[in-house]
Amino acid sequence: MDKDRSKYKMDERMAELLWDKSIPDPDEVGTPPGEKTKDPSIDNIQFDIKPNELIDHLKEYLVGQREAINVIATKICTHFHRMHLERDHPDLPRILGHVKSNMLLIGPTGVGKTYLIKLIANKLNVPFVKGDATKFSETGYVGGDVEDLVRELVHQSGGDIPLAEYGIIYIDEIDKIASSGSPHGPDVSRSGVQRNLLKLMEETEVDMKVAHDLASQMEAVIETQRTGKAARKKVNTRNILFVMSGAFLELPPIISKRMKKGGVGFTGETMTSRADVEFLLDHLNAEDLMSFGFESEFVGRIPIVTTLNELDEDGLYKILNNPKSAVIQSKKRDFAAYGIKLSFDDDALRIIARRAVPFKTGARGLVSVAEKLLLPFERGLPSTTVKHLLVNEELCNDPEGYLIKIAKDDAFESFELLFTEKTGIKLQFSPSARKKAEELALEQDLSLGDFLNNSLQNYDYGLKLAEKDTFSVTAKVLNNPQEYLDKLVKASYQKSQKP
Repeated sequence: MDKDRSKYKMDERMAELLWDKSIPDPDEVGTPPGEKTKDPSIDNIQFDIKPNELIDHLKEYLVGQREAINVIATKICTHFHRMHLERDHPDLPRILGHVKSNMLLIGPTGVGKTYLIKLIANKLNVPFVKGDATKFSETGYVGGDVEDLVRELVHQSGGDIPLAEYGIIYIDEIDKIASSGSPHGPDVSRSGVQRNLLKLMEETEVDMKVAHDLASQMEAVIETQRTGKAARKKVNTRNILFVMSGAFLELPPIISKRMKKGGVGFTGETMTSRADVEFLLDHLNAEDLMSFGFESEFVGRIPIVTTLNELDEDGLYKILNNPKSAVIQSKKRDFAAYGIKLSFDDDALRIIARRAVPFKTGARGLVSVAEKLLLPFERGLPSTTVKHLLVNEELCNDPEGYLIKIAKDDAFESFELLFTEKTGIKLQFSPSARKKAEELALEQDLSLGDFLNNSLQNYDYGLKLAEKDTFSVTAKVLNNPQEYLDKLVKASYQKSQKP
């Protein structure tokens, strides 16, 4: 024992700093005799949700993709129901060669692949981790270890390993680890990533302690000093669901070549339309994925393959028009942070959808268009008294002109409001006065607000002398404000002197 401890000997002060004494020692907590340990986090997982319930939930947030939603929701529900069955009946015989419902989602960027799985994980109340396949490589190469995904799942579970073992790992851009068959170069690493993922997708145990991770080493040292044991924390991946996705842009030609070789189906020389691509992807099989560059064992561990279709203008419009649209709700939240209510009319939603189509990035294109359109207002309106912005066709077609118009209206309305609050006198600008003020402000190279403050600076005191309760500012007033005020006060004084 002393020999084992000597391996982990460290500076006592460092251990004191790193050891949070507020965390109870697991070995000292214990469980009452005869009572089964119950993890409340696992008990909160929605194991019993039915496929149609989950499908209805997803349809509240997602537009289109009906077939993909049906497949994904059904198989994920079955996955969790099966785990529930096996958890409640541990005496059931183990099925050798069992393949989980790991999934491959194929579709262009922005169609909602990640969003869909996030919604499901949130609904089921299970931990979720997203990784990018391009950032992982075969262990020993520069890059991340695929097992880090499992460790991150534990982190997302607050260190709760049993809960993490029921989580979902989502790996995007999986098409980037396909190998072209070359024995040299990056393909070696790509094949290595596939092999490493194979172990995780089946069943293996991942050690939480990483040899090159100083933090995990220090944690292990502290744990050893506290308990006298070099405990090894491991995560079993048997029940962790793996969902992978990618655009697979080079896949349709591969399917077309196979189908023409077999003399069936698609006969076109090139894929000239969205319909052509969708037709081909509907006829995807395992052979095509292996021709694309995936090893047969890897393909065999992904029994569920479904496609999500590219969004056209109507589909993008439906996303925006959905009351739970993340794009619209996010922009409303941005403006609400400044106390401004943002709303959109139907014409504006149509225009935004139309402008997003050329981006060919689905919902991401909607975000890009909305951000570019509204950024000037997001920058300028917080410095005004404007509390509501309606995004309409006029704003979409001339945002700069619309912003100037709002700023002008705000300058007059702000001046009227502040004047009334200060003096109790209701002040209003006539249409002719507004036009005249804009012209004079431009001539004097002043902002509209500065022009009004300079021109009417004595009117708060003067109108009180003239005993006015209301006053309408006209173009005549602005031609010579001081002269007009002097005459107004003089006339009021003379009237008060009459018997």
